[in-house]
This record gives sequence, C-alpha cells and structure tokens, in this order.
Amino acid sequence: MNVQWYPGHMTKARRMMQEDIKLVDLVIELLDARAPMSSRNPDIAALAAGKSRVVLLNKADLADEKQNRLWAGILEKEGAVTSVVNARSGSGLKDLGALVQQACREKIERDRRRGIKNRPVRAMVVGIPNVGKSTFINSYAGKAVAKTGNKPGVTKGKQWIRLSREVELLDTPGILWPKFEDETIGIRLALIGSIRDEILQTEDLAVWLLNFLRENYPGMTAARYQGADESLEAADLLMQIAQLRGCIKKGGEADTERAAAMLIDDLRSGRIGRITLDRITDEI
Repeated sequence: MNVQWYPGHMTKARRMMQEDIKLVDLVIELLDARAPMSSRNPDIAALAAGKSRVVLLNKADLADEKQNRLWAGILEKEGAVTSVVNARSGSGLKDLGALVQQACREKIERDRRRGIKNRPVRAMVVGIPNVGKSTFINSYAGKAVAKTGNKPGVTKGKQWIRLSREVELLDTPGILWPKFEDETIGIRLALIGSIRDEILQTEDLAVWLLNFLRENYPGMTAARYQGADESLEAADLLMQIAQLRGCIKKGGEADTERAAAMLIDDLRSGRIGRITLDRITDEI
C-alpha cells in the first residue's frame, strides 16, 4: 500500500516558511502523540536549524500514556524543550509560558544586556496537517483566532497572533514532505487523519490496523467489538466486525468498506482505546 500526498499548496507553504523563519526567535512544533516519529517533518527540522525549539506532543489523551512519557524523554534528550498536551481540553498549556522562557532564555538575556525589556518572543507554530495547530492556538489564546477543522489543510495563509505581552505567534499551514521513505509512515499518518481520506484505501488501512492492534494491544479489538475473534486473519476479522456491527450490503454481504471506515473513525476518536502507532518497545 503506497500512501503519498503532497498537493501544490504545500510547496508554496514550505517556501513561505523558509522566508518567515528569519522573523522568529522560536519554533513551536506540534507532533501527534499517537505517531510522534511519523508526524515529524524532517523539512521542518532543517528549516528551523539554529532556532530555539519547543516540541509539544499533542492529542496526548488519545495516545498510550506510557508511550507519551517515553517519547517526551527521547525528545528532551535530543535537546528540545518538550511537553505532553491536549490542546482541545487545554491540558498542559498553562506551562507553555515557562517553556517558552526556558527555550529562549539566551535571547531574553541578550535583550536584557542590550537594555531591551519586555520585547515579546516571536514564535512560529509548525506541524503537519491535522496535528491540531489551530486548536492549540485558539486554546492558548483563549479565543477563536485561528481557523480549525477536522480535515487536513484548513489553515491556508499566514497570520500573526498576539497571545500575550510575552509571546506573538505566527501560524503556518501544515506541510507534509514530498515522499515518505518508509511506507508505514504514510499508513500511520493516514490513520491519524493527516492525509485526506478521499485518496486512501480504507480497507487496506483497516487490515493493517487490526494486525497492529493484535500485536501491540491484544484484547482491545475484542473489547470494543464484542464477539470479535482476534485469532482470525485481519481481513476475516474485518468481515466479522462488519457483521457484528450491522455493516451489511443488500443481499446480506458484509460491507467491509463501511466497517473499515468505522474502525478508523473509532481509532481517531479514541473509542478503541489509547493507542500509540509509533511505539518504543524498550525502556529508555
């Protein structure tokens, strides 16, 4: 299964980011806590080289709690000021001011030595599509200042947002990178909703997910879909779930496409459980 998506507006967004990065002191990168490695855009790391960094593991309430801790530890070891947050509820955002101060302490100290006081830190908020940037900005600002949506690519243009006397934010459209080196990165991004559903092979994704759940979260599928037999081959299990949930076509045939869409929606909403698709298997 080959998942690629890089529409033309993303090339323009990358160019804009390249120009705008010169205007900021700090880059705040949002990752999806369910796929912290897959949702990291290597282009962003290259563009932000030399800038202070804060990395937020967003949608943490949907991800495996233990994996959240392990991933935060890895990011901190890489030198990023890191926090685990849920932008929708606001959880973890009250500490962001302190994180910004920590990440930019050299810049703030440099300004102080030059006699410059109370100059706001200018920050760029970056991340791939549908990682929750607009929700994060609105939640942190306490008002609806950025457009939001459940589909990737809602934020189209550039906007500066004054959050407080201390911080100004530059919002940017989400960008993916042109080619995924690892096919499973595309699959994980498709499952968390960072790639438009219209171009996806839903049943193939669902089969991949069922295999992943059986290996990493045994019992979770059976708990969500009462009567589901996890010992079945994934394609047969999908057919069984279709029957159990009444996804039936005319003539009595199991509607596996509808069941696959339901399964993926249940994953994204957290109804199956707290799941991390990029897993760290060893204690670090």
